[in-house]
Amino acid sequence: MLKGNAMKRTMNRRQFIKVAGASAAGLTAGGCGAVGAKTAGRKRDKPNLLFIWTDEQRADTMATYGNNRIHAPNLNKLAAESVVFSNAYVTQPVCTPNRSAVMTGLWPHTTGCIKNNVPLPADVPCLPELLDDPEYRTAYMGKWHLGDEIFAQHGFEEWVSMEDGYGSGYSAGRDRSARSDYHHFLIEHGYQPDGGGKFSRGFAARRPIEHCKPKFLELKACDFLRRHRSEPFVLTINFLEPHMPFFGPLDDEHDPNRILLPANFTDPLEENEPLRYRIAREYCRAKYGQSEREIWELIARYWGLVTQVDRSVGAILRTLEELGLAENTIVVYTSDHGDMMGSHHMVEKSVMYQEAVRIPWLMRIPRVKGRRIEQPVSQIDMVPTLLELLGPGRGADLPGRSLVPLMQGASPARDHVFIQWNPNSGALKLKKGGTNLASRDELKRIENEHSRAVISPDGWKLCLSDVDKSQLFNLRDDPGETTNLFDSGRHADVIARLSAKIRAWQESVQDKVKL
Repeated sequence: MLKGNAMKRTMNRRQFIKVAGASAAGLTAGGCGAVGAKTAGRKRDKPNLLFIWTDEQRADTMATYGNNRIHAPNLNKLAAESVVFSNAYVTQPVCTPNRSAVMTGLWPHTTGCIKNNVPLPADVPCLPELLDDPEYRTAYMGKWHLGDEIFAQHGFEEWVSMEDGYGSGYSAGRDRSARSDYHHFLIEHGYQPDGGGKFSRGFAARRPIEHCKPKFLELKACDFLRRHRSEPFVLTINFLEPHMPFFGPLDDEHDPNRILLPANFTDPLEENEPLRYRIAREYCRAKYGQSEREIWELIARYWGLVTQVDRSVGAILRTLEELGLAENTIVVYTSDHGDMMGSHHMVEKSVMYQEAVRIPWLMRIPRVKGRRIEQPVSQIDMVPTLLELLGPGRGADLPGRSLVPLMQGASPARDHVFIQWNPNSGALKLKKGGTNLASRDELKRIENEHSRAVISPDGWKLCLSDVDKSQLFNLRDDPGETTNLFDSGRHADVIARLSAKIRAWQESVQDKVKL
């Protein structure tokens, strides 16, 4: 029998689930006039889930994360109504590995999706399969990047595909001549593929805004909501933007002259920083520019892509309201990883710096008051949290933990966040002409690097590498991570404490990498 504070915490958690689930199931009156009347007969005993995520969106791209200059009114409104995780982190800072974790609740080394373009095994269940409720209508729309890109799979009944660049990874028996739904959308609007029978990302990004990918997903999502207004649903929408090619129809939305460069833009990356990171910086300076002006303009275009997504998110959320579904729908907004976007004079991801591993994470739960949670959290906890909100009692065998107790004020189940990096040759890019920073043998060594990081609640971040430089940062004193303290000789106790945390975590999740 539970007593005292334990009983109080348990009851609080039960009350939270009851309020979140029951109110999301429409126990309060709602609707918008005639539209609301049309939904009077819908099933109201189960909450809906609208899961929206982006690609390569760093945390500081909306007001709630400190950026008041970017034009994102719909995301700002959503944040004001949501539980906001101020310090949310990926499991691995690159697309496929972290997508596998967000979709399955398993670590990349467990699913085998340790680098880009590795298919998610068919027998590894995703959220709809884990939920396992035939009353839910389920759909996935947008970028998938977990294999068989344009074909319905993993418990999603409806599938709206958008990317045609992953055909080489289709499994045996798939039609490699098939094209995405977005491809056919462009054909219907009179466009012809710009190369190899496909539309390139650059071509798509140069279309008028009504023919770009965000608007396409907006139209498809709103149609799904209208068709399934009377049934419980799980709708997942993944925008490509603000991912490269870093341009679009709103390139002039933000004035480069009003953009501030990251405070750590001029950080030189001394030789005690990982060699892989210094090579990445060299590549980025060659590709994206070395001058402040070039980076200002790049950031302005990146912000324009966020605004483009914001407009479509706003339209989807308004449709949710107009259909009388908002009071019954949990809304999640997050990203698969961040982007350096000028920090340390780098661009893109695949490093352990904050700008690449920290992402936005908002959860609007009906009748649950919005609040900020400063405690570091991991996206490994996404699936357990959603399963508890949608179907209490599921997800107990996953390595992550539900964040429901944390959202209702209890202590976290785990107070340290862990991040991994696994060998990924595609992440090691060289500037034209190669690099003078490393020999061929050194390049081969670091492209096969493993590293593991931990972020502690007292603000320390330790990154251990098996073949490259390790890092230690005091995030409270040095949020820009400009001073690597690992070899300073002053923090042996911190290194020992956090190294033990990493190894204990590795043991708990059967991660056999030796650091």
